[in-house]
Amino acid sequence: MEQAPPNRVASIDILRGIVIALMALDHVREYFHAPATGFDPLDFEQTNPALYATRWVTHFCAPVFAFLAGTSAFLQSQRKTKAGLSRFLATRGLMLVVLEMTLIGFGWSFRFDFLFMGVIWSLGVSMIALSALVWLPWRAVLAIAVLIVAGHNLLDPLSAEDLGPLWGVLHEQSPILVGDNLVGFFLYPVLPWIGVMALGFGLGPIFTLPGPYRRRVLLLIGAILVALFVILRVTGVYGDPFPWNREGGIMTFLSTAKYPPSLQFVCMTLGPALILLPFLEQLRGRWAQPWITFGAVPFFFYVTHIYLAHALNAGVRVAMMEPIFGIADQFQRPERVSAFGYSLAGAYLVWLFVLTALYIPCRWFARLKREKPGGLLSYL
Repeated sequence: MEQAPPNRVASIDILRGIVIALMALDHVREYFHAPATGFDPLDFEQTNPALYATRWVTHFCAPVFAFLAGTSAFLQSQRKTKAGLSRFLATRGLMLVVLEMTLIGFGWSFRFDFLFMGVIWSLGVSMIALSALVWLPWRAVLAIAVLIVAGHNLLDPLSAEDLGPLWGVLHEQSPILVGDNLVGFFLYPVLPWIGVMALGFGLGPIFTLPGPYRRRVLLLIGAILVALFVILRVTGVYGDPFPWNREGGIMTFLSTAKYPPSLQFVCMTLGPALILLPFLEQLRGRWAQPWITFGAVPFFFYVTHIYLAHALNAGVRVAMMEPIFGIADQFQRPERVSAFGYSLAGAYLVWLFVLTALYIPCRWFARLKREKPGGLLSYL
């Protein structure tokens, strides 16, 4: 079948823009919603439907972003040599890891004494791994991705106590200790995320197909993933360390493991995302432009939204004579984390303010990247 030229697919930018805006909602909620630090919003015994939905919908962010990063890498492979693409992915991945430990870490904490290894760290390591995988045929990358995503839950019984600290980096959340001092935390174990990004690369050829066929394939794969999630969740035979607690109804049915992302979690999030992509291709004009803008400069948006949300939080806390709250305080100094904040509706208003405030800077940076492609800007 004849393939369309590998031009930029607008629906990828739209979906990326939507999920990064949802990610900002989650972070603003953590900074501004009064009971946000008091309990897990997904705990069906303490939460309410609005708070649960606000937290749960943000589960789409990390897997969709990792998957689309792999897809974008495949599309780049259509116009770059393998050596050039591998070098770009390795250097960009290393840059993301360094920035997670410096610029981004400071944005979360306004301090340099805590390493919070979050989603940017996992994306960086996944890109470094993908820089090696791109030397393989895409079918081999797809096979490896399916093996990791579908098979890594077989490793759940293993622990860092048995295998050492490296296992805490690969497959299990773990603290970073220097002696008895807590100096950081690996929030995102990287092995499954490597699989998700490789899956995006392995399925990348779909996005080079002519529109009608591409849309049918995306709908089919998305439907298969959703069906697989439902079957695995109902039967409980495999794919998540936390079986469905029927007492919690739909809330516990949808509460799958994210740290690390289980097979059920990946199916639950990537399935609907792939189904949504064909419909996003129909968006035009003012309905599409904000999401295209955010999706074209996701890293710029990510960094600036952290600093803006944290600065707003710090300003309000100082005015109320509250201690300034940083993400590290949840681990190091929980006594500093008070039940400060607004209602959930108030947190949504702050989120809309953040999106509005960042739109013009993101549009400027997107235009700058279009006018000056390549060089350092291609890494941001």
